[in-house]
Amino acid sequence: MRKMSRLLALFALVLAAACSQAPKAPPTQGGPALWQVQRGELKGWLFGTIHVLPRGVAWDTPTLKDAMAKADRLVLEAADLQDEQKTLGLFEKMGRTPGLPPLEQRVPAEEKAALDKAMADGGTNTQLLSGYESWAAAMLLSAASQQDLGVSQSDGVEPVLIETFKKAKKPIGGLETVERQFGAFDTLPEAAQSRLLVQTVHEAKGMKALYDRILKAWLKGDMEAIAKEDEIGEQPDPMVEEAVLVQRNRDWVKAIEPMRGKPFIAVGAGHLTGRENLIDLLEARGFTVTRVQ
Repeated sequence: MRKMSRLLALFALVLAAACSQAPKAPPTQGGPALWQVQRGELKGWLFGTIHVLPRGVAWDTPTLKDAMAKADRLVLEAADLQDEQKTLGLFEKMGRTPGLPPLEQRVPAEEKAALDKAMADGGTNTQLLSGYESWAAAMLLSAASQQDLGVSQSDGVEPVLIETFKKAKKPIGGLETVERQFGAFDTLPEAAQSRLLVQTVHEAKGMKALYDRILKAWLKGDMEAIAKEDEIGEQPDPMVEEAVLVQRNRDWVKAIEPMRGKPFIAVGAGHLTGRENLIDLLEARGFTVTRVQ
């Protein structure tokens, strides 16, 4: 999915708990992209993940397993995202505001029919979504539109990484908190939230074909193909991109800079392409980033 779609998917499948059966994905051809990151006393790895997967996808190649075995800890975007109760609690607390206008009043008149169709196709409606701020309604609508993809967060990369490092009794941390992630959306002005909602409506149609292309590219480690998907079609609102992608990448570099040892850093692959992506920002700070898979 394109950057905003992938970002919404990070939370959406936690909220939707989509767990339908799906055929196994094609076998890996080279494996998902992995880099070694070095500077001073840091010699770790940077892995571009995909947050939601069909059941039975084989992605943990020998190269990845070796890196995980050598790493001294796991660093995720937000370690507490796996705490479903906490995530849902924060979402309800931050995503709801009393007295909001109906959802259809928060999009341009020419988008109302598309919004109605997206909600109907996803099995939801304005009565259920109107109690949420526009960013939160966009997440819930994204979750609803993904129901027929046959994917779930429980089958994604992060649960496997967490289980692997837990078994090895290695610490697990995060570059930020779930509250910080939701806050990136929650602090957007309403106009930007409305534009995010409209883009979610537009991308609901054709979501499956887009996801299938991204999954194939990710399994091959084809970052160029992923970057091209990000450039196709509707571009993210600049204010949303700045707050939700770019600024978080900048914050993550600050979190990585003081690290020592051998961390295995795993973030969504969408953060590793495009403007001010994490790799470029690390290299600008003097890190050597070398592709190893």
